[in-house]
Amino acid sequence: MLPQEIIRKKRDGGVLTEAEIAQFIQGLADGAITEGQVAAFAMAVFFRGMEMPERIALTRAMMQSGDVLDWSREGLTGPVVDKHSTGGVGDKVSLMLGPIAAACGCFVPMISGRGLGHTGGTLDKFDAVPGYQTQPDTETFRRVVREAGCAIIGQTANLAPADRRLYAIRDVTATVESIPLITASILSKKLAAGLQGLVMDVKTGNGAFMPTLDSARELADSIVHVATGAGVKTTALITDMNQVLGHAAGHVTEVHEAIEYLTGKRRDSRLDHVTRALVTEMLLVGGLCGTASEAGTRIEGALSSGRAAEVFGRMVAALGGPADLVDRPGAHLPAAPVVKPCMAGEAGRIAAIDTRAVGLALIELGGGRRRAEDKIDHRVGFSEFRGLGAEVGPQQPICLVHAVDGVSWARAADAIRAAVRLSGDEVLVPSPIHQRVAID
Repeated sequence: MLPQEIIRKKRDGGVLTEAEIAQFIQGLADGAITEGQVAAFAMAVFFRGMEMPERIALTRAMMQSGDVLDWSREGLTGPVVDKHSTGGVGDKVSLMLGPIAAACGCFVPMISGRGLGHTGGTLDKFDAVPGYQTQPDTETFRRVVREAGCAIIGQTANLAPADRRLYAIRDVTATVESIPLITASILSKKLAAGLQGLVMDVKTGNGAFMPTLDSARELADSIVHVATGAGVKTTALITDMNQVLGHAAGHVTEVHEAIEYLTGKRRDSRLDHVTRALVTEMLLVGGLCGTASEAGTRIEGALSSGRAAEVFGRMVAALGGPADLVDRPGAHLPAAPVVKPCMAGEAGRIAAIDTRAVGLALIELGGGRRRAEDKIDHRVGFSEFRGLGAEVGPQQPICLVHAVDGVSWARAADAIRAAVRLSGDEVLVPSPIHQRVAID
């Protein structure tokens, strides 16, 4: 069938067959299908959706568009487990979670993505680290996972290549929020990585692609059912994204915060809560722990002993980054020329944050992409971002803005002030974790 006929069928609400999906994805991978056709297909799926068999077929076709890793001959002494987030603002959980889980006995081959829409990408954060290879060859990937316990990288040329192309086009065609496309994108990479277990962090709130709890639950349910049906034990946590997660949003600023967390210098309570809960799920699906309490004890040991920070350092060095990044991050991470506070126009408590607007302000600073080929300035961003319920005023800024010049700083500060609503009353702060989704 011609690609345009497959697009037409989905545009008109038809259910695609496994053969039609496989044919389209093959063309996506080998370049036979044009960028315009890919964009049209993504938009048709966005509006018409996909039934569960279509989602499974799409996931399988994208996974099989390249290599599928097999860890059975690597001599690993623990389960191969990973976590994936649907994306948020200030979401640097993967930077800590991978090393913590590895320090607890998991092996974590984490294939991450770049920023989508207003959300930041894990790979973009590691691109801020000098020398770090975010796209090593498959043999290097295997070696680092085997020796360090975890490797956080992007898709290699041979892992789910169809998804890599679709992922970039979704980012610039307003089709990011499609549940079938999100499901297939996430799971094609994860299943190609040869996982035995997967934990999903599905974010909900005004800074998430799934703004309502119902939509987040729908996505979590889709991912859990498709992955479990494919033979990978999977659970999901629905977590809150109504404010910046942690105190930093950006790339360099988030790497600094992750290192502070791992070394115990400073840990934001909400970030800590979400990170530990997700690692707990990894230890449970991997069979390393039988209860959440047992997992919590193991996680605390990995952090307090310094083992998690050591794993992070070994991973960075093994992938080409500085061997002393954990000890001397300031010597290696670039700094923005202008770092100034963003003051509120009046005193009060932060009652609401338009978190999506914060993500868009980061893009305006140069820390995100308008087009797939755009370059990112890793230096820019926000730090010391105050959360819901925090008091701000003449002596307490909303955040620090890291910018390339005074003009962009002023523009970003105006955007942040507009994104924050103050109140004189007590503020109810939502729980960082809303729900757990699993198949009993």
